Amino acid sequence: MNTLESIFAEKLLKVKAIKLQPSNPFTWASGWKSPFYCDNRKTLSYTDLRSFVKIELTRTILENFQDVDAIAGVATGAIAQGALVADALNLPFVYVRSKPKDHGLENLIEGELKPGMKVVVVEDLISTGGSSLKAVEAIRNNGCEVVGMVASYTYGFPVAEKAFEDAKVKLITLTNYEAVVAEAVKTGYITEDEVEVLHEWRKDPAHWNG
Repeated sequence: MNTLESIFAEKLLKVKAIKLQPSNPFTWASGWKSPFYCDNRKTLSYTDLRSFVKIELTRTILENFQDVDAIAGVATGAIAQGALVADALNLPFVYVRSKPKDHGLENLIEGELKPGMKVVVVEDLISTGGSSLKAVEAIRNNGCEVVGMVASYTYGFPVAEKAFEDAKVKLITLTNYEAVVAEAVKTGYITEDEVEVLHEWRKDPAHWNG
């Protein structure tokens, strides 16, 4: 039986929201070399897939987090997904910037959160977890409780898992590295030999150079 993880992995690969290039690595914004690239914003351009993500993120929140007062999206990748989910749940929506706006009110959080609110954060992608947890910190500093985070995809890096554990944030994702690699092998996108390259990269992505 296909799981949600494998079904969504297949969909992401099909629209090239995830690309695997073990022999021709990408360079991330952080400067890291990577055989793996994920851009979940592509899902917004496909109506069926956009609805799939909205429905599954909404279901995940309903099944795992109770008494939610608001949804927060992490800028910029998860603003659209977060707004769609908030609309489906009929809840207030805000988004959290990576840094305060440099003019006007210099907001870090756009929208209105009242102290004491219970918030679920929506993220599109988890790599190191740094930017995601900065958003959590901003919401907590606003006097609100972060009851958890949902995301479309995670690389499952050990550094991220430890960061979420230390920050006491429950994270649930729709799919993950293992599911994507398994689906890519099944469809012939990559070979078993290339899987080993991916595994080596994932062990220490900051120092991998292809």
